[in-house]
Amino acid sequence: MKQIVAAFIFFSVSSLSAITLVSVEQEIAVGKQANAQFRMETPEFTDAATVRYVRDLTRRLSRVATGPKYPYSAAIANTHEINAVALPGGPIWIHRGVLEQATNESQVAGVLAHEIAHIASRHAATQLTMVAMTKWSLNFLGSLLGNAGGAGGAQVAAEFLASGAALKYSREDERDADRVGLGLMSRAGWDGRGMVEMFEILKKASGRDPSMVEAFFSTHPSPQERIKDLSAVVAAHRRGKRDSREFQVMKSRLRTLRSG
Repeated sequence: MKQIVAAFIFFSVSSLSAITLVSVEQEIAVGKQANAQFRMETPEFTDAATVRYVRDLTRRLSRVATGPKYPYSAAIANTHEINAVALPGGPIWIHRGVLEQATNESQVAGVLAHEIAHIASRHAATQLTMVAMTKWSLNFLGSLLGNAGGAGGAQVAAEFLASGAALKYSREDERDADRVGLGLMSRAGWDGRGMVEMFEILKKASGRDPSMVEAFFSTHPSPQERIKDLSAVVAAHRRGKRDSREFQVMKSRLRTLRSG
């Protein structure tokens, strides 16, 4: 219980929902458990060259992230949907569909920057806290988090994933992650327009093949709304890289593996 008291409560000035009862260390421990469970439940795309490319982009973006020094990691879900997931404490899953539909590297960087921003801003920790508070008493939550690396952490992680909290950030959190993500892109050397372009791709895909974006639309504000929100600020983030030879090599490789 001392561990949770020492880490106790952070209140967001703007929202009473932004409360976290978990320390960064506890968040990382539970996130490792959640990542292991997510991997068991999710088909993973393991092509070494593609995974290496995504991890390199993630590493470059996470180096310029503010906030706690999380052990960021990246994996690829083997699904053609356009989506991505941020788990507590650092793990990120980007869907293969993002890589297939992106037309330049800055668009992929925009997706990864958005997910890193969720973690860096502790949105995932807030979601974890809200799930735990609805399920358990404060005393019982303290005992579970006191064993965050063991059975208690596995129990919290399982409830977090079962609730779908990793996909249900608030509109305020989504806007914040877009804004923070744009800053990450700029500092890491990418053109922020790629983030807006990815939302344009999502909007077009919804008319062409709704199944490709069904999960995104069920858990996120509409791309049109986010394009409108970003249009006022993206002009300050237009400088930087838009594409790379590495991206085009990765795209060519994906086309040869399309049947997977």
